Amino acid sequence: MAPGKKAKGTSRRIKDKWKAKEWYKVHAPRMFNEIEIGESPAAEPELLIGRTAEVTVQDLTGDFSKMHIKLRFKITSVDGTDAKTSFIGHDLTSDYVRRLTRRKKTKTDHVVDVITKDGFTFRVKPMSIAERRIQTTQEEAIRRIMGETLVAMGTEKTLSEMVKSVVSGDMAKDLARACRVVIPIKRIEVRKTEVLAAGEGEPESIIEDAPAASDVPEEPVEEAEVESEEEEAEAEAEAEAE
Repeated sequence: MAPGKKAKGTSRRIKDKWKAKEWYKVHAPRMFNEIEIGESPAAEPELLIGRTAEVTVQDLTGDFSKMHIKLRFKITSVDGTDAKTSFIGHDLTSDYVRRLTRRKKTKTDHVVDVITKDGFTFRVKPMSIAERRIQTTQEEAIRRIMGETLVAMGTEKTLSEMVKSVVSGDMAKDLARACRVVIPIKRIEVRKTEVLAAGEGEPESIIEDAPAASDVPEEPVEEAEVESEEEEAEAEAEAEAE
């Protein structure tokens, strides 16, 4: 290679693409009090739109018993260095589902599209696990009852209320109670959910806020300490008088 070309090649610098990118804080939607759930790099804010983030309920609430529930969010807008998201669904971890399914038990899966009270199209995928083998007609009856129950729930509840019932386990309990007319079900889990179409407005928060400082009652220990100090002062005064 000619000396001139070699010098030109060595002087060429490699551009570091990472230095041109900026880190943006990703926040959960209003439904989860806009808690920061992570960071994502991008050269332009517009490139963040459409990216998805996945966190467990334990990461958001600190509840260790909900570590098997994964929540999925999609970035919808960027405000400065803050990326805002919307809830698009949830899923259960694969190892948790495997632990529930054993031999000589029947697992029944179902898919129900629900229109919530606030107009969201919410797809729910529940699964039931029976203690023993059940007949095909019983499986069909369970699917029918699940579908009717979930559609009825949607007419009475908003998307936030539906998601809250999924996370808390109340939806699974209501489905199990409804299916008892066919056969007692050992366990029902909502395996997966998806938001197929947006509705009206933004879903309300499902996480209770911590009580304000003015609402927290004063601890009686402080009063007891004040009383003891007054008693000590009186005792000292009596001792000096004697």
